[in-house]
Amino acid sequence: MKASEFDKRFDDGAKDVVDDLDLSQARRPNEPSRRVNVDFPPWMVDSLDQEAKRLGVTRQSVIKVWIAERLERKAS
Repeated sequence: MKASEFDKRFDDGAKDVVDDLDLSQARRPNEPSRRVNVDFPPWMVDSLDQEAKRLGVTRQSVIKVWIAERLERKAS
């Protein structure tokens, strides 16, 4: 999708344009990443995969966004 098409959808009042974004490479500027290993039970991985598929992003993106949201709520 071209930027002009994305802008038009947003300007026309699309309720959720997140589905049109590829958040797999999203990161905060000037912040290095650190690798962390976490073990999840199979049911949790399945749920994460379903949500990632629904949003059209990677499992890792869903985990990052959900954790970031929780940390931001906790900070406020």
